[in-house]
Amino acid sequence: MDHVRFGKTGMKVSRLCLGCMTYGSSKWRDWVLEEEASRPFIRDALERGINFFDTADMYSTGASEEIVGRALKDFARRDEVVVATKVFNPMGPGPNARGLSRKHIFEAIDASLKRLGMDYVDLYQIHRFDYETPIEETVEALSDLVRAGKALYVGASSMWTWQFARMISFARERGFAEFASMQNFYNLVYREEEREMMKFCADQGIAVIPWSPLARGYLVRAGVGAGEGAETVRGRSDAYTLALGLGSRQDEAIRKRVAEAAEKLGVRPAVVALAWMLTKPFVTSPIVGASKPHHLEDAVAALSLKLDARTVARLEEPYHPKAVVGHQ
Repeated sequence: MDHVRFGKTGMKVSRLCLGCMTYGSSKWRDWVLEEEASRPFIRDALERGINFFDTADMYSTGASEEIVGRALKDFARRDEVVVATKVFNPMGPGPNARGLSRKHIFEAIDASLKRLGMDYVDLYQIHRFDYETPIEETVEALSDLVRAGKALYVGASSMWTWQFARMISFARERGFAEFASMQNFYNLVYREEEREMMKFCADQGIAVIPWSPLARGYLVRAGVGAGEGAETVRGRSDAYTLALGLGSRQDEAIRKRVAEAAEKLGVRPAVVALAWMLTKPFVTSPIVGASKPHHLEDAVAALSLKLDARTVARLEEPYHPKAVVGHQ
C-alpha cells in the first residue's frame, strides 16, 4: 500500500480511504451492516495497509462513529491511523442541531469525539455548504477547533468552487486554519468536478478524496463480477442514488465500456473504475466502501492495474457535460 502526502500538509495517508457509512445500524438504512459484521472489514483494511478512515456524525446517527472508534481501538494504535469525520447534517430535531454555526460545530465535535472514543480527529470536514450561516463564523469556529487540539486539519465536501474559494480566502486573510482537503462526488459517469474544482484544488495544493468512485455501485453492474448495483439491497432502496440521476444512455455507454475493459483485462469492473480514477494526478485517495469480502480486494488490486492511454480514452470518450448534482 502506497502512502501519499495529504495535500500541502505533512500528513501521509494511504492511497485508498475506507468509507465507513456502510457500518452502523440497519435501522438507519437497510443496507448498513451492524457492528459484528462491520469489524472484519475495518480489520481487513488495516491489514492491507489502509490507514485512512472516513465517517460522519450523521451516518447511522452516530453509530458509525462508535463502531469505527471501537474497532480502531482494538485493531490499531491511535497514532497509526488517520480518522476523518464530518459535521452539517441534522443530528436532532432542534433548529441548532444542524448546520455550520459556531454553536453546532462546537457541540458536534465534542459529540463525535465521545462516540469515537478519541481526544482528537485528524480531519474534521464540513459535510455541505451552509447557506444560513456566514462563512466567517464557520471558518473561525473550525480554526478554533484546530487551536484547541480537537482537530488536526479541516476539510470540506461537495460545494461550488466559488464557495470553497471564498472560505479559503477568508481563512488566509485572518490567519485561520486553512482547508486541507475537498471530498467531492467524482467518477467515470460524473466528471463535472473537472471543470473547476479539481483544477482549483490542484493549483492550491488541496487534497482530493472523492466519494462514490463507483457511482454508488452503478459502474459495477455488468461484466466480470456482475450482479451488484441495482441488484443489491442498497441499489434497490437508496433514495440518494436516484437523486443523483444515474442511468442515462450516456451512463450506460460508459458502464458497458468499463465492463468490456474488465473482461479484457480479467478483472472486476470495480478494479477498472478505480484504476481509471487513480490515473488522475489531482486525486489523493478515493473513498471506497466495503460490504462484501471482495470489495477491498478489488480496491487494492486497482492500485497495481496500470491502464494504458488508449483504454483511458475509450472509457472517457462517451462522456458529455451533464447537470451538476451532489451538492445543490
